Amino acid sequence: MTTPTESTATPPGTSSAAPAGGPGARRTWLREHSEIGVGVLLLALGVLVLTDALTMDVEITQRGPVGPKTVPIVVGIGLVVVAVLLTLDVLRGGRGEAEGGEDIDLSEPADWRTVLLLAGVFLGNAVLIGPLGFPISGALLFWGSAYALGSRHLDRDPLIAAGLSLVTYFVFDNLLGVPLPGGPLMGVL
Repeated sequence: MTTPTESTATPPGTSSAAPAGGPGARRTWLREHSEIGVGVLLLALGVLVLTDALTMDVEITQRGPVGPKTVPIVVGIGLVVVAVLLTLDVLRGGRGEAEGGEDIDLSEPADWRTVLLLAGVFLGNAVLIGPLGFPISGALLFWGSAYALGSRHLDRDPLIAAGLSLVTYFVFDNLLGVPLPGGPLMGVL
């Protein structure tokens, strides 16, 4: 006599999701190899970086053993190599380990309000950086991000955001030589 668990058990190495070759088998294969998507994303990013680096216009005075193309080319090649190695590892049966120390309850739904607020803050910064300049749009970015992530110190957060934005502007514009738009504060700063 067989018990209910014996009659419904599947042999090792087979899937009970769907017959071989059916749409269910394809879904199962995609679920088991979903990390290939990360490899595809890394490959696309690497190709984009390499394309931009190789088509970069460089003046003759900027040429040398280490020019402006060197780091993007190294990063692009690294991204392509990692993408290929990751994809090969997944196809050979490798799986990423789950995070052990995270305090995330995977049964809870995603917090879409926070995600949408952060996306709005970043898009707003992209739109406002031209007309308002980095000091003002950066302050709005820092304060909006803090608000979206749960900080409700309305007296302290805008001051910290303004300070961070000004320090970032001065470091990039004056110390690193990366020009950022000053906007209406250009004459004041």
